[in-house]
Amino acid sequence: MEGTNPVNKKLAAALSGGAVLVLALSGCSSDNGNEKLNSWAKSVCDSVQPQAKKIEDANAAIQKETSDNSKPADVQSTDSKAFQDMSDAYKAIGAAVDKAGAPPVDGGDKKQKDAVKELNSISTSYASLKKQVDKLDTKDQAKFADGLKGIAGELDKLSQSGSDALKKLEEGDVGKAMAKQNSCKSASASPAATKS
Repeated sequence: MEGTNPVNKKLAAALSGGAVLVLALSGCSSDNGNEKLNSWAKSVCDSVQPQAKKIEDANAAIQKETSDNSKPADVQSTDSKAFQDMSDAYKAIGAAVDKAGAPPVDGGDKKQKDAVKELNSISTSYASLKKQVDKLDTKDQAKFADGLKGIAGELDKLSQSGSDALKKLEEGDVGKAMAKQNSCKSASASPAATKS
């Protein structure tokens, strides 16, 4: 569509990157018989699933709002709610990983603490993006587009950084145990995760 603001598209693209972080919480499939680890993985995966859905829905809302000629005020309210939902979801995932305790593997304590710290930091970043969106001037299309451009840039950075601690949490046996949980499988099989 010719009139569509390319900045909105960039915002939507940057956002889909961010959702990958949480859906990374579903390692690669393999089997091992560690009961303690499987029980740890189940408690995390069961908590992650509804939050992954929340992040996916927030992404979808932004994608939908940017797919046609939306008014700045509509884009603002959609983005604001989506960022708040994402902030809440990452915070809840951090709390779930925190509550689950350290996975029973070598260095599990550090992996868990780092992942919780990272998830909380991502949550804070989305809360800050919400505040930025709320402050944008919707009456001036050019200013609004500039503001969105800045937010899209920050989203880009957010989606690229920040997944290291999560990757470390899921290395080796932890990832294998998580991959066996149905709730993690369904989180990773969601449409948002399978889009290339």
